[in-house]
Amino acid sequence: MKSKEKKSRGWLFLPLMGLLIGGIGWLVFTCFEGSTPVISMDLVSDSIGEKEALSLEVKDKGRGVKEVQVSFYKDGRDHVLEQKSFPASSFLGATGVDHVRMDFAFKPSELGISDGVGTLRVRVRDASLRGGFKGNVAYLEREIRVDTRPPEIRVVTRRHYLAQGGAGLVGYRLSEPVVRSGVKVDGNFFPGYGGFGPNKDVYLAFFGLHHEPGSGSEIFIVAEDFAGNKGRAGFPHHVNARRFPEDKINISDRFLNWKMPEFQIPGGDPDSPLEKFLKVNNLLRDKNEKVIFAATEKSESAVLWDRHFLPLPAAANRGGFADRRIYYHNGREIDRQFHMGLDLASIAQSPVPAAASGKVVMTETVGIYGRNVILDHGCGLFTHYAHMSQIDVAVGDRVKRGDTLGLTGLTGMAGGDHLHFGVIVHNTFVNPIEWLDANWVENNILSKLRDIEAGI
Repeated sequence: MKSKEKKSRGWLFLPLMGLLIGGIGWLVFTCFEGSTPVISMDLVSDSIGEKEALSLEVKDKGRGVKEVQVSFYKDGRDHVLEQKSFPASSFLGATGVDHVRMDFAFKPSELGISDGVGTLRVRVRDASLRGGFKGNVAYLEREIRVDTRPPEIRVVTRRHYLAQGGAGLVGYRLSEPVVRSGVKVDGNFFPGYGGFGPNKDVYLAFFGLHHEPGSGSEIFIVAEDFAGNKGRAGFPHHVNARRFPEDKINISDRFLNWKMPEFQIPGGDPDSPLEKFLKVNNLLRDKNEKVIFAATEKSESAVLWDRHFLPLPAAANRGGFADRRIYYHNGREIDRQFHMGLDLASIAQSPVPAAASGKVVMTETVGIYGRNVILDHGCGLFTHYAHMSQIDVAVGDRVKRGDTLGLTGLTGMAGGDHLHFGVIVHNTFVNPIEWLDANWVENNILSKLRDIEAGI
């Protein structure tokens, strides 16, 4: 009888033991979990300047984040930048915080941290009871350079004689690698290109001046390093003012009825060909220029040419750069626009030569310009060929000075067979006459390129 009672008590004890063991197992599995927190920090650069905004994210799949500390170690000292703790919110110390984002500013000078290399440290501890109740610990370390000094700029070219509507070239040496550098002209940025000179630490920048009076009132070199420090330096230059002529153009009904059907106006055509002409000559012109400049945003980082530019052979100049064109219809002024290139006319469908060696970056029909080609000559310098009847090259082709690009024509807004020839520096039309002049090119461009290569 007693043995039966013992047996029955034993069977009763087994479920209790199972519950106890299961509870202990759950406690160990849950409270002593071994999932390490995950740290992520995106740094734009491994250099930090006077003030840097930092962002940090921590994720924990277990009992939650308990403590986060960010510090910077340099010269034997650990400077705490940010620290955050999270209190227990549930049984046995769990915080329930599975995601933490911290945004803070790192100001080295306020902490007495000098320029140089140090270590950015992140230490995260979770609410697990592992490790003697200290939790799972995760670390992240990044070597960071503190740099609070702006790049030093030294100009290496000497003569900078410029003209309203013209172009220029400046060479300069920088004291350190940079994110970007170049020339600002009245707020417009012209990127510089590096890798020149004996030590490959010299940069050059082509830049252009607007054709209207007062252009070039503020010209200087800018440079920004990887820590965000910005340097700027002026350089000696002289800008000659120019007065560009006016050109009266009569728009006949015959021209309107001939040309306007080619163009599509968003939202539908206006009621009359004249109204359509005004929209084409203004709104479409602006859109077309944006398309052109989109093709000149990027350029080869080498100078691809070595001589003055070639014009269309045996051609008469029918329109000048920056001519103020005044349009008349039936004796009444209807519009005004600037002409941003040369109109060169020879015999109909004349072969169009590449003005200089380069790479084809556009071959398409663009509104008022008709069929057009754009060549990249490197370092932000481009040539533009418009109104062509035929294009014989493709994007990506390498061409040499004098190679045939296609044939002249009267596509787009052309009233007769001719070539519209333009020169573009980055996003600015400049006077092509300068680039066709062997003396100007030698004195203002090629001689400077030789100085830049020599690192003078």
